[in-house]
Amino acid sequence: MVEDQNWRLRAEPATAGREGALEGLVRRLRKPDLAKVALPHDVVITHDGEVVFAYAASEAALSLARRAIEPELQRDGLRARVIVSHWDDKLDDWLQVDPPLTGVAKQREQAAERDADAIETRTLTASAGKMIRAEIEQSMKEWAEQLDLTLSITEHRHLLTCQVLFEVTGAKRKIEEFAQGLNAEEIATLRNERMVIMSPL
Repeated sequence: MVEDQNWRLRAEPATAGREGALEGLVRRLRKPDLAKVALPHDVVITHDGEVVFAYAASEAALSLARRAIEPELQRDGLRARVIVSHWDDKLDDWLQVDPPLTGVAKQREQAAERDADAIETRTLTASAGKMIRAEIEQSMKEWAEQLDLTLSITEHRHLLTCQVLFEVTGAKRKIEEFAQGLNAEEIATLRNERMVIMSPL
């Protein structure tokens, strides 16, 4: 997801258009003098050859983008299904807003929300050199507190490194965030330790 682009529009043509039709459409939308309606300057637009995507920081900006995109699709004779979604940090996924979900799709979304809030316990591991072990542990304690997770830490020391086990309990979605943070912290601390080891004294 593009940073701060929390709203997304997907325009899915019902049938494949002419070769390169979406490329031409996106090119026109990026140049206000070529499009019937100007695309808002803060909207990001792209395509994958089959679907046109627009990303915006607000619903209002995306609505303006939709007013620019739909005439261009019609101009090219492309009937498209348009879906508007909003990024949900809690579920780490796009949630469809328009048209509203119904039936089985709605039930799946509700089940995903319940699953994300389910309480579980997971053990995650990280390797750290003995010099930086305390730093990664402190950082992850603070991160667990921010995420409202219960954390216990166990160390398995080896000759040059230490394997640290982080047992975390809390909402599944929060544990996923903790795991991402742990991965980033492990990479950063290993890089720092390498620099310390290689630096001349």
